[in-house]
Amino acid sequence: MHQQHRRQQERRARGDGSHDLIGTVAIATLGCKVNNHESNAIAQGFRDANWSVVNASEAADLYVINSCTVTAEADRQSRQQVRRLARHNPGAKIVITGCYAEMQPETCGAVAGVDLVVGNANKFNIPALAIQLLEGRASDGRGGSPAEKMTERPAPLLYGYETRTRASVQIQQGCDQACTFCVIHTARGASRSFSQADIVKQVRHWVDAGYKEVTICGVDLGDYGTDASSQAAPAPLEQLLAQLAALDGDFRIRLSSIDPIHLSDALLELVGQSDRFCPYLHLSLQSGNTIILKRMKRRYTSEWVDERVAIARRLMPDLVLGADVMVGFPTETEEQFADTLRAIETLEICYPHVFPYSIRGGTPASRIPRQVDPTSRKRRGALARALGQRVRERVFARHLNSITSVLVERSGGRDRYNARLTNYLPVRVEVGERMVGQRLPVRIVGIKPDYLIGEPFPGGETMTLDKVAT
Repeated sequence: MHQQHRRQQERRARGDGSHDLIGTVAIATLGCKVNNHESNAIAQGFRDANWSVVNASEAADLYVINSCTVTAEADRQSRQQVRRLARHNPGAKIVITGCYAEMQPETCGAVAGVDLVVGNANKFNIPALAIQLLEGRASDGRGGSPAEKMTERPAPLLYGYETRTRASVQIQQGCDQACTFCVIHTARGASRSFSQADIVKQVRHWVDAGYKEVTICGVDLGDYGTDASSQAAPAPLEQLLAQLAALDGDFRIRLSSIDPIHLSDALLELVGQSDRFCPYLHLSLQSGNTIILKRMKRRYTSEWVDERVAIARRLMPDLVLGADVMVGFPTETEEQFADTLRAIETLEICYPHVFPYSIRGGTPASRIPRQVDPTSRKRRGALARALGQRVRERVFARHLNSITSVLVERSGGRDRYNARLTNYLPVRVEVGERMVGQRLPVRIVGIKPDYLIGEPFPGGETMTLDKVAT
């Protein structure tokens, strides 16, 4: 590829071949929706720089791995991704960026196959760094105080997205909390809110481009507008969402993961009383036991979560819940773990994202003497996931024979879902390619362990956001 790049430079110098592609690049993303959004921004930068962006499963000249470090398992998966790509594409260059690269650059650089480590501050500069890498000039993509610098700016305005059905908009960066188990506030820096005008502009673009759903995401989503030093965001989250909800167009708004402490009356009333918002919430719950929450340095109690969810369900009868759930936090007893199971059961958390506590070096939780043994952590994780499956099946059963709306994500296929209800439950429905990205009224006629089965409902192929009968 280095020789190819040199030949392209020579052609440009002669004035011919100026539109030749530099090469092919693939981006693999681990972790949160913010990472996914930023990967799309990186991909756009490559396209603007005359690269062809392909899927990470395809052969490419360059691979970018946007890593996660929320748990030790996320670190392992990042390393595994590097090794897999290096094994299958021995001639390709590999760049690793993201929070794992930010927190452990030396470890990342030592993984066989990695050619360049880029900190969070410079991840949007990777297309330029890639050229330096090809020319043998890029030795360090970190520089300065990365996380702090990155929080000052959002991803650039995106004009394309990896899917045809829903796009995301990042409204906030960084985190001011210091939960005792977490390193993300270090990897991402202080909380900063992005310009309301820029956010509205991005949402308008996605709606004009035909996207039927827009996901609002951030590292600490509910913290939007609270950073006093920010002149860009004079209003809290509720006011921003109200402005977005007032935009013209046939689209819905979905909220990404949110801390339960930010489920204010005003926010719940806004999303509950407007058909613009999807009846789905993903809570950064962590535990169902108040003592453990306090030791985690979370800002709410289990009673607060119960109360907030009760209000949300009253306002949104079709509400579906997901949640981040940590098991095996230091000192967690079997009785305290049982409170987390109770929360999954009674709150009806359909999609618990369960992960065993992972020791992160330098965090206060890593110094707690009473660590839960790995075997118990693994067992508790399995129990929580199994309970989530039972809750999901119970919620699925309530949708049988209902008539509702799905957003089609891809054409029909056997043994997998290809659409989702507005409350995010997955549905398999037989449709053609031309229906991808459209809303479709369906009747739910069957249930599988992991998805519902729907049939197109007579009366029109596509639909707007008007409610249909249930």
